[in-house]
Amino acid sequence: MQENFWLAFALTSFAGLSTGIGSLMALFAKRTDTRLLCAALGFSAGVMIYVSMIELMSEAKASLVHYAGHSLGGWLAVGGFFGGMLLISLIDRLVPHPVNPHEVSHVEKAGSQEHKDQKLLRMGVFTGLAVAIHNFPEGIASFLATINDPAMGMMIAVAIAIHNIPEGIAVSLPIFYATGSQQKAFLYSFLSGVAEPVGAIIGYLFLQPFLNEFVLGLTFAIIAGIMVFISFDELLPAAEQFGEHHLSIYGLISGMLIMAVSLLLAD
Repeated sequence: MQENFWLAFALTSFAGLSTGIGSLMALFAKRTDTRLLCAALGFSAGVMIYVSMIELMSEAKASLVHYAGHSLGGWLAVGGFFGGMLLISLIDRLVPHPVNPHEVSHVEKAGSQEHKDQKLLRMGVFTGLAVAIHNFPEGIASFLATINDPAMGMMIAVAIAIHNIPEGIAVSLPIFYATGSQQKAFLYSFLSGVAEPVGAIIGYLFLQPFLNEFVLGLTFAIIAGIMVFISFDELLPAAEQFGEHHLSIYGLISGMLIMAVSLLLAD
């Protein structure tokens, strides 16, 4: 697994720093293509849900059953899955509503309200911090998945990258409207994504001395829970807000299909 370290780091960095893509879209596009964003977010959710339920949970259960036996291993896998959901939901709850990047109702309206510059700047900075907090577990998920299976990790990284684009928009717009500086807006958005590779490295260094079948299996179960929660709590609602219900579902199914085919081809 160690030979995949740099690939895992590169993919995790790509996923995290795609917040910069969202920032560029917000700052330079005259109008965001919300239909495309809707389908892309649905696609991202499809990839995450499929890989979590079909691949990660299978890997988690196999490792935990081998380590702890059929009955206990199964319970550990299920416990890890819902524990991951609980963990990311607690992180989400700790982020105040006004600065939660997943609460922006529409790309075009994100910076249109008349607020004082200081309030907008504060909102942008705190949104950046919120994104950074959310990116920590996502970075660990992408990194460890790639370490274990590069093909699966690549698809997860792409899904997370798509997911990070609207977060980049949410960070950059308030800062741009507060300061009038595209450079500052892009910088804050870009830096918020740095938490993803940083979180990945910290998580890996912490877990690496203890990596065995039990730790790896439990980690995969937790990651699966985190990604399923993100899909249902963030990606699909955001997709519907940015576009149409059916378009988000078509994106969801496409993501699942492409993930399934790519994993079969990689075998």
